[in-house]
Amino acid sequence: MRVFLTGATGFIGSRILSELVGAGHQVTGLTRSDAGARWLEEQGAAAYRGALEEPDSIARGAVEADAVIHTAFDHDFSRFVENCEKDRRVIEALGVALAGSDRPLIITSGTGMGSPGPGQLAREDVFDRNNPNPRRLSELTGEEVAQRGVSVAVVRLPQVHDTAKQGMVSPAIEVARAKGLSAYLGDGTNRWPAAHVTDVARLYRLALEGHQAGARWHAVAEEGVPMRAIAEAIGAGLGVPVRSLAPQEAMAHFGWLGAFAGYDMPASSALTRERLGWTPTGPGMISDLERMNYRASVTT
Repeated sequence: MRVFLTGATGFIGSRILSELVGAGHQVTGLTRSDAGARWLEEQGAAAYRGALEEPDSIARGAVEADAVIHTAFDHDFSRFVENCEKDRRVIEALGVALAGSDRPLIITSGTGMGSPGPGQLAREDVFDRNNPNPRRLSELTGEEVAQRGVSVAVVRLPQVHDTAKQGMVSPAIEVARAKGLSAYLGDGTNRWPAAHVTDVARLYRLALEGHQAGARWHAVAEEGVPMRAIAEAIGAGLGVPVRSLAPQEAMAHFGWLGAFAGYDMPASSALTRERLGWTPTGPGMISDLERMNYRASVTT
């Protein structure tokens, strides 16, 4: 299958690329740089130049593809609302390119969009259209383009990790490094779901090969890792104290991350595992945090 992959040189996308090429698919990867183009060609993929800020340029890359996997996202979380709006425009443009065909468009969202209520496991068969998280725009736009004849499916992501990056845990590490304190809020029992990046990449391939229009898949290996356990692993790695903070101290300590630090957002992948035969095998979040090199710079 000829697959157009956005985010192909990124943390998750580069692993998806390996999965697809290894399974015999022909991949064209989106890049905005000469270095990215060279790397894609070295991996056995074709390179296509485009940028999130120019959604029409991305849409043109989808014209000749049999399927599109869209993982590119601007991960500057300090501008999260703006970046979710940027993602909306890209999905709209891809929808125009694929309208009226049965070519799969797999977009990316977060597991929180499947939460049926506070403290409950997010599920694949739930979509909270009024979720305060602006990432809902991605799925809302996916629904809109589906109504125009696009075969859309969604992969929802938890905190995706290896020993170098861990989603929003990575900026938490940098805060702890800068403040000399690894903190959690309250009793730290709020939970974040997680999955190793190689398991996530395999799920995208399975979602492509077993494509179901309208499906929502959860890339969740661990339903919920307590924030206190995460903070303790960070503290041990950095050699800094670990302490509970009151919720009202969140923004002062964490900055923009304070808006997320207290969220309890466990998620299930039961339907995904049953319907796609996906079985995560990678290390857990705490294991990766215990094995990472804290002397290296950590970025999102």
